[in-house]
Amino acid sequence: MDYSSIDDILKAFSKLKVLIIGDVMIDAYTWGKVDRISPEAPVPVVNVSRREKRLGGAANVAMNIRELGATPILCSVIGDDTEGDEFLHLLKDNDLPDQGIIRSKTRMTTTKLRVLSGSQQMMRIDHETDTPLVNLEEQSLIGHIKRLIDKEVDVVIFEDYDKGTINEHVIQETVDYAKSRNVPTVVDPKKRNFNFYKNVTLFKPNLKELREGLHLELHGNNRPEVDKAVKVLRDKLNAESVLLTLSEHGIHYNANGRSIYLDAHYRRISDVSGAGDTVVSIAALCLALGLDPDTLAGLANLGVVLFANILV
Repeated sequence: MDYSSIDDILKAFSKLKVLIIGDVMIDAYTWGKVDRISPEAPVPVVNVSRREKRLGGAANVAMNIRELGATPILCSVIGDDTEGDEFLHLLKDNDLPDQGIIRSKTRMTTTKLRVLSGSQQMMRIDHETDTPLVNLEEQSLIGHIKRLIDKEVDVVIFEDYDKGTINEHVIQETVDYAKSRNVPTVVDPKKRNFNFYKNVTLFKPNLKELREGLHLELHGNNRPEVDKAVKVLRDKLNAESVLLTLSEHGIHYNANGRSIYLDAHYRRISDVSGAGDTVVSIAALCLALGLDPDTLAGLANLGVVLFANILV
């Protein structure tokens, strides 16, 4: 189908269902003022003024998908703990469904607490289990994923944070099942499972992840080097396409035997966290619509700007 404008594409996004598989977490923030050092130890005393908890990890991608107009279905494993209860409340508060969430008695719900004074982050405290799922949890997750795919989802996103929800078996079972249902698969990888994502439709690493995954030195502004590395990656994983984000050097998209380079759009941004989540969300929706490579790459490259306009 042809789309004559971005408005047409955004309207088409609203008809899509997206399954997001990956590690979810709570991003917790405590703000306060520091005006003295503790008498108990040489550390600052933070006089707390405000606290906030937000959805993080794969749940942030689900929020991106929702804000782009599509229907997200989040599939993950959380702990059977107080933080897990808080996570489910956050889903409800953000109008996100919880039918894909599994609770585990052997794992913690990942929570990252950041303590800030003014604009300065003073400390981060991580509360998490990052070991692989036990066998029963893994089987439960795979069964859950297959049932959700059968609910006519249009695309599957793997949002991997190396916290143990995703492993080689989960990847293989999901990719094979999705392929049998003609559902495209999109990957936002991390180091642990980087080389297990074989036969996917679109693989979206950033430059650092590509360097680590292929164990090579690579400069984002050296296009012959980038072309060679992406070809090695596609051959190694048998990926149909690769979307590589190059930070200040823009993006590189390799699909259908073509290499597309687009320069970065420079703008003043105070917080770039979550930009990769926006890129993978837009790319997945474009892929589900069957948009041509130039349109997919162009919208993905405009991701942060486009997303900011949607939120206004």
